[in-house]
Parts: sequence; C-alpha cells; structure tokens
Amino acid sequence: MTKPSHILALDLGSRLGWAARMHDGRIVSGTEQFKPGRFEGGGMQWVRFRHWLGTIAFRTRIQRIVFEEVRRHAGTTAAHIYGGFLAHLSEYCEGTLIPYSSLPVGTIKRFATGKGNANKEAVIAAIRARGFKPLDDNEADALAILLCAEDQEKEGAA
Repeated sequence: MTKPSHILALDLGSRLGWAARMHDGRIVSGTEQFKPGRFEGGGMQWVRFRHWLGTIAFRTRIQRIVFEEVRRHAGTTAAHIYGGFLAHLSEYCEGTLIPYSSLPVGTIKRFATGKGNANKEAVIAAIRARGFKPLDDNEADALAILLCAEDQEKEGAA
C-alpha cells in the first residue's frame, strides 16, 4: 500500500481553513486570517497569504494542494475574496511547480456526511465523529477536503 501524498487542503475565504498531513502521518489543521491592519494597504492580505503559504508548504512538505471549488457566493465581497485567494494560490503553485486541484462543494459534503447539500453543522459533526476537534466550519471544511482528497487518491480517482 502506498503512502498518501502530502496534501495541503484549503477552504479559501476571509477566514481560511487549512489541513495537512505531516510527514509523520499526523494531521494538523487550523484557520488563518490575513486582513490588512488599519494603516496598511489592501494588498497586505495577499502578501501575508503568500508568506503563510510558503511557510506551511515548507513545514508540511506538501506535494499537492487541494481547495474547495465554490461556484456561487452569497455576496460580491465573498466572491472577490475567494477570487483573490484563488489567483494568488494558482500563481504560487505554478511558480513552485506544486500541483493543485479543486473539489466541488457537494462532493466534499457528500464524502463527509453522505449528503451533498449538508449544512455547516452537519459537516462539523461529521468531522468531530472522525476524531477531530475543529474550532469552526472553516477548519472542518478543510479537514473534509483533505480526507476526501486522500480517499480519492486511494481510489485512484484523484
């Protein structure tokens, strides 16, 4: 049986959820915010994200990045933020030759809960039932993305 590749899973957004399998097999996860400070320009969130991405990639020795593919947003601001993160993520991956791909929201929810239209609470409960302790829905989503990507990799579909 082959070991799963080191995947960094991202739930892109203003409160970004992330999860990664470390080289020793442990899964680490959390959330990050990259908002600019009061006296900083709007581009500082992208500078912080890029720095964080390089640091976490090095720390976890990632071989691939998988993110949640969102097709519809509740508002314009959320769409702009998601698009900004996606642009900087794809630029980083192209520049470092790290493969990246997305998983549709419904696929992730179906994997985690059995229902493709499950609500946030159901995803959190499903991830907790697997032994994780996510602090919020962003971290739970990132864990679900990671586990789903690893499952697809095992099945040979990823």
